[in-house]
Amino acid sequence: MLLNIALLVIGLVLILAGANYMTDGSVGIAKRFGMSDFLIGLTIVAMMTSAPELVVSVTSAINASPEMAIGNIVGSNIFNICVIIGITALIKPIAVTSGVLVNEIPLVILSSVVLLIMGLAPVLDGGPMSVTRVDGLLLLVFFVIFMRYTFASAKSAPQPETASAEPAKAPIPLWRALLLTVGGLAALILGGQWFVNGASGIARAIGWSEGLIGLTILAAGTSLPELATSIVAATKGFPGICLGNVIGSNIFNIFFVLGCTATVTPLSFGTISLFDLIVLAAVSVLFWIFGWFYGRRTITRPEGALFIILYIAYITWLYLNLPA
Repeated sequence: MLLNIALLVIGLVLILAGANYMTDGSVGIAKRFGMSDFLIGLTIVAMMTSAPELVVSVTSAINASPEMAIGNIVGSNIFNICVIIGITALIKPIAVTSGVLVNEIPLVILSSVVLLIMGLAPVLDGGPMSVTRVDGLLLLVFFVIFMRYTFASAKSAPQPETASAEPAKAPIPLWRALLLTVGGLAALILGGQWFVNGASGIARAIGWSEGLIGLTILAAGTSLPELATSIVAATKGFPGICLGNVIGSNIFNIFFVLGCTATVTPLSFGTISLFDLIVLAAVSVLFWIFGWFYGRRTITRPEGALFIILYIAYITWLYLNLPA
């Protein structure tokens, strides 16, 4: 137990340090190539911070723990919206452009609905709840379309205004930005792995099921890079990275991480229920509603607090209802 606690603490330290370095490096790369903060968060940062989900999900599937793999992805996406957006909005309200509300957030909803439809197999055709290799390949096709659309939109979008009353800071050298990004990513992955190992060891010691571990401990642990990166970016004045990070990570988790994992081996949902998939779809829609209808396209502090309350309620429900 002491070893697991040590892994938990050291992993958290590495995650926080890695998030700080990777944010600086990613912003440096963005400025060098003329990319917006939102685009760098939607693509590069989202992919990097989703690396722990990819590693943990594929490893879980190969080790014959499919429900832990699916639970990790579903739980991570719920955590991303409710906790990361919630905490970030509490720190500083998140402005959302109409373009993001029309184009990117609907893709988050689409990814959650696609996964929900896969989970409806017992209702629709009487088969088991599973993600087959064909489903995995279909998810990867969705991911390719998403990436093609993202970069096509980036090329056609007007460059953001850079005029400011303050003198512009000289961009950091490209080699240093790359070093910070890669070094930060390495710390994130290693820290995330140690955190997950420690947390999983503690959870198993107290008798939790693999499904509950996947939806809670693994989900929170592998989402810590997104959380740390978003908080650091928000405090440094790059809210676009926060929003793009969550949107990109959620799309990346389902279309790419789950797609790759299911292509390696078919996944059974196990104890992951339709309720979990409905919760994911519901908070994805709520994410869009909060951005569009309230606070003048801004996710406000009260809305962020509501997201956190909803997550606490969901975790409480899991603890009371999932088999041990």
